[in-house]
Amino acid sequence: MCTACGFPARPGIWTEAGLEGPGDRMRARFRRAQILREVLRGQGLTAHDDGQTAGVQIARLSGGAQIVGAVPEIWPAVEAMLGRPFDPLDLAGTEGG
Repeated sequence: MCTACGFPARPGIWTEAGLEGPGDRMRARFRRAQILREVLRGQGLTAHDDGQTAGVQIARLSGGAQIVGAVPEIWPAVEAMLGRPFDPLDLAGTEGG
């Protein structure tokens, strides 16, 4: 772990419960980014985790990006980029509606 930034993510985040080693954490990060891409695709947004930056990058397909450091920060960042509320569990709203 980097002593300057704490990367990879601090132990204890609920999405990493039960993960043993650093390889497991990296695979979980990449899988989380893949799921985010699928959820955000219909909103004209994308998610990317390069495995080196402490966080995930949320970006507009038309330009502009923001790096969020933790899972709870993702949805407020998405709402700020969209300029409206967003419910990731609302399947009807994920098609750009």
